Amino acid sequence: MSSFFAIAAGTWGLLMALSPLLQIRTILRVRSSAGVSIGYLSVLFVGFVLWFSYGLSIGNPVLIFTNIASLVMGAITITIALRFRPSGRQVTPSRSWAVDSTASSSLERRSHSAANTG
Repeated sequence: MSSFFAIAAGTWGLLMALSPLLQIRTILRVRSSAGVSIGYLSVLFVGFVLWFSYGLSIGNPVLIFTNIASLVMGAITITIALRFRPSGRQVTPSRSWAVDSTASSSLERRSHSAANTG
């Protein structure tokens, strides 16, 4: 049973290492990384370094291999995200914020309109 979990964990670790390809694809498609948190990616990168170091210290090839893959993909993702960062400090609001803002403005207009008519 433990060999099953070792294979499953190793396979899933490799899939997790490759998962940033989904983020990279989106950045390249929209030509912007405005919605990507560089801080979050950096925290993950430090975690990959620590897990890789731990794997080296105990001689675990699965931890070493999966975290090398994660480090490479993390570095590529951060590089691409920085390359496609919008210039300046302008951040596009999220869709939910825009919807809430519109709804709030509409409510304020109705309240103001009702107060002026009565």
